[in-house]
Amino acid sequence: MAEPAKLVSALSDAVPAIPGLVWAFRLHSDGSAEPLPIDQRIEFSHDGRLWLHFNLNDVRAKPWISAASLPPLARELLLSNDTFQQLHVIDGCVYGVFSDLVRDIDSPTEETAFLRFVMTEHLLVSGRHQALCSADATRRVLEGGYRVDNVARLLEKIVDEVADTLDRMADKLGQEIDGIEERILADDVKSDMRGNLGRLRRTCVRLHRQLTGLRVLFHRLDQKNTDHLAPSLRIHAARLAQRLDGLDHDIVELRERSRLLEEELRFKNEEESNRHLHTLSIVTTLLLPPTLITGIFGMNTKGLPLTDVDEGFLWAAAMMVCSIGLAYLFMRRTGIFKK
Repeated sequence: MAEPAKLVSALSDAVPAIPGLVWAFRLHSDGSAEPLPIDQRIEFSHDGRLWLHFNLNDVRAKPWISAASLPPLARELLLSNDTFQQLHVIDGCVYGVFSDLVRDIDSPTEETAFLRFVMTEHLLVSGRHQALCSADATRRVLEGGYRVDNVARLLEKIVDEVADTLDRMADKLGQEIDGIEERILADDVKSDMRGNLGRLRRTCVRLHRQLTGLRVLFHRLDQKNTDHLAPSLRIHAARLAQRLDGLDHDIVELRERSRLLEEELRFKNEEESNRHLHTLSIVTTLLLPPTLITGIFGMNTKGLPLTDVDEGFLWAAAMMVCSIGLAYLFMRRTGIFKK
């Protein structure tokens, strides 16, 4: 049986030193990133920079964040439930909220969630309530050997991954819209196409709304005077804003294409309905004369013709056929069949 002291030591080693931590990286002076075990104590006095990423749904993380040496407003935003994008700059600290796509097991979804972060010269603390694409992608590239000089470049990489995810989503939407457009041009119209176009347009609207908020943040930051910030906290806002502008232009173009295809699909459906109504009108017009003859011979009155003729039914039938032929010739002559 294990000794009590050893058992307590084993249990303490199994408990994460920082509760709610999803992963941690130390950024060295040469730009390399070292993943740190989250079940061990993390040394903050090291000369490198740290990236700590939290699961904010873990209630154990909130007391640690509340007691962290961060500006009060930054801590408050990190623990808040604000659902709009924002970016704030104060002395020695940059903090805010970014919108991102929720990550499924192996692919991004169309659902939106938020990444909250606080960045100081030697520390980047980020947190999320749902698994996000950008943070996970940044983790994977760091593990693959990607180098970052400071925490600002790390935050820029996260934003780049947000843009990459949206770019891939835009490519996927574009391929779906191209497929639907080909089917519409080939008159291969299906009943589900309108619903698919509505879904694609709704997704484009959501992505445009997300990109608009993100673009505004970096345009505003680019216009601000950030000379008072340390070099390791200065974000290349102009570059990020320019990339997001181009991506948003592509999303808006996809949204307009989906809208135009919806209109074209509606016109084709209206044309199909008009053709059906035209055919129904022709059939109804052709059947009107024989219906009139049938009604006349069906009257229970004296003096009806052909009542005493043995071949009266045949004569009445012939009259109905002739009336259909005359109606057909009249409609053919007036050009009704060509409309």
